[in-house]
Amino acid sequence: MIEEKLPDLEKVKKYLLKLQDNICQTLELADGKGSFIEDNWQREQGGGGRTRVLTNGNVIEQGGVNFSHVYGGELPASATAARPELAGRSFQAVGVSLVIHPHNPFVPTTHANVRFFIAEKPGEEPVWWFGGGFDLTPFYPFLEDVQHWHSVAKSVCEPFGEEVYPEYKKWCDDYFFLKHRNETRGVGGLFFDDLNKPGFKQSFKTMKAIGNGFLDAYVPIIEKRKDTLFNQQQRDFQLYRRGRYVEFNLVWDRGTLFGLQTGGRTESILMSMPPLARWEYDYQPEPGSAEADLYDNYLQPREWL
Repeated sequence: MIEEKLPDLEKVKKYLLKLQDNICQTLELADGKGSFIEDNWQREQGGGGRTRVLTNGNVIEQGGVNFSHVYGGELPASATAARPELAGRSFQAVGVSLVIHPHNPFVPTTHANVRFFIAEKPGEEPVWWFGGGFDLTPFYPFLEDVQHWHSVAKSVCEPFGEEVYPEYKKWCDDYFFLKHRNETRGVGGLFFDDLNKPGFKQSFKTMKAIGNGFLDAYVPIIEKRKDTLFNQQQRDFQLYRRGRYVEFNLVWDRGTLFGLQTGGRTESILMSMPPLARWEYDYQPEPGSAEADLYDNYLQPREWL
């Protein structure tokens, strides 16, 4: 094994801490009022993190940007069932994850995360990989915003090969799909996991490019839509659609499940939940309405560029 393929967890951790700082500072500027409150925490089984939450800003109703570094002995059977090669290994997981729930229905909700996982056993090669991505959940979508979002996604992937963006885009469409609703959570973006080829150095570069690209993709949309006037009916629709976000995170999201299974900090894991959401029995948008436009044109996978 050559040196550049050896995983360097401390190098990844240093980058992620800086990324959290940069994202929080930039979002505070975009919001113009709110500031992130930091909550440092320790995990009894090993590790900890710093959770930062902004509430009741000009733009952001509630948002969280979380850094965590957790570690421990053997993973529970529920976590190794699909990955038997992890059995009997100690593990470390480090990452930054965020969810932003804006107040204005015309500013999309967004989620992003980048992470690194390594499992080790004396006398054996480590098992490790990178994962992450970013995705967008509009309520009143604009095609130009979606195209901007995906153009940034494509541009951050291009240095790593022409096939990367289509592959990660499809992975995102497939992953953030609510099977019980037969619809996507939003308009997708990028998602990747199990990345460890062609080696640590190049895999780390890919993860950094995607982590750094998030703000370029999201902040221009905030700036364009944050002052759009909205009414109570549009706000109610936003809260109804936020219910889908809750459904996905509690039913399908692997990160939520992994965190809870491994004794993660519940408050930090569930910071992705919106501050308000609502459900309505058998809601049907009025044909031809702006709400129908979301259902008719944005909640199934398609090529945006």
